[in-house]
Amino acid sequence: MSAKRKVKVALVGTGGWGRQHARIFDAHENVDFCALVGRNSEKTRERAEQFHTTAYTDLALMLEKEQPDLVSLCLPNQGHFETTLQIIQAGVPLFVEKPLVFSLREADILLNEADKRGLFFAINFNHRYAKPVQLAREAIDAGRLGQLTFASWRFGGEGASTHPHANLIETQCHGFDMLEYLCGPIEAVSAEMSDLTQAGFRTLALALKFSSGAVGTLIGTYDSSYAYPDAHRLELDGTKGRVVIHDTVKKYTFHPSGSELGETWEAGYFNDADRQFHLTMDKHVDAMLAAFMAGHQPPIHAAAGYRALAIADAVIRSFESGRRVKVDAAR
Repeated sequence: MSAKRKVKVALVGTGGWGRQHARIFDAHENVDFCALVGRNSEKTRERAEQFHTTAYTDLALMLEKEQPDLVSLCLPNQGHFETTLQIIQAGVPLFVEKPLVFSLREADILLNEADKRGLFFAINFNHRYAKPVQLAREAIDAGRLGQLTFASWRFGGEGASTHPHANLIETQCHGFDMLEYLCGPIEAVSAEMSDLTQAGFRTLALALKFSSGAVGTLIGTYDSSYAYPDAHRLELDGTKGRVVIHDTVKKYTFHPSGSELGETWEAGYFNDADRQFHLTMDKHVDAMLAAFMAGHQPPIHAAAGYRALAIADAVIRSFESGRRVKVDAAR
């Protein structure tokens, strides 16, 4: 694709997070935001007018008339498969929200169909683009933590879903992706879950073993509140130091081993770009579009969504069997 031509992007989805997609594509200097597809005609028209694009309620008609270069999907979590497959089978590159889907069989179909067509297929694990996460990655790469020994992830708030493993699949996928991004592959899991609130297995505690030999824990819940301080906390310990990330974008600390004096990053007064969680997606979209325009693979391929689902599948099998389960490394 010529770097001088704007990318024609169509968006499917008019929900709350879909508004962030629309905001970004409407304002992006390299994007011609050509269409918005929704189910409710009035809501879709109002959203399209707000973001200066054309409204559709028929996906096939939009694809035929607009011929987009890229389709972005932001749909209800359990409604990803059919629409994603339709776009793949139409031969259109795509950028999808997490989770990829809720079953490995469906994930296999999507990735195989996209691979057959050589499609650009990206997924929005935008947590990777938070400033504290970038600082953690830099510290690890520079050897400041030494050999990683353990990682601890906790992430929880409110949530509602009809799926019994919604928290595990649609929310803790961020945890699996982040832990592997920073610590390498998760080799095995051992799981405990709770359905005390009688709305599915909304709270879970996992023991993790990484291929490096490091160990870890993950606690996730929909029985808490995102209003609490440290609704998200990630700790990485190594032989030379420790990193802690608070609330994804709020705060980063590094302490060398044996030192009471450490380093702290927090966004400065005018640094709204790094302070606000939703703007991590702006950074991801910038990187995703740059890769697309250059003819490269996406910075976060949809295969990362499959990988998170494979770990979740191992977690479910561990809980149901009462045993430690190895994560299937193959797709």
